[in-house]
Amino acid sequence: MEKLFWTIREAAEILGENVSLVRYWTNRFTKLLKPSRTSKGSRRYTAEEIETLKQLHYLIKTKGLSLDGAETQLLSDNSKVSYRVKAIDSLKNIRKQLMEIKKNL
Repeated sequence: MEKLFWTIREAAEILGENVSLVRYWTNRFTKLLKPSRTSKGSRRYTAEEIETLKQLHYLIKTKGLSLDGAETQLLSDNSKVSYRVKAIDSLKNIRKQLMEIKKNL
């Protein structure tokens, strides 16, 4: 069973980035990210928001787009970006499995 919500720390770990960057992106991209809040004010990200964070990470960190360029890309047509992010995630999982197999040999 998959989780329904992730904390900001878990979201940062998924991206391999700092919590402060995820917080900044959440505040910067309010049209794309609207995490719910707990009673204490902590952010809770859904699976869809985690995917959006992965897409932002790909566009900004890998492709080198500006913040405005990444936002424009995701607001206009994110299907290509979504496909690439899912492919990269699959390849990372395969690599992880292969490394585990190699370790166990």
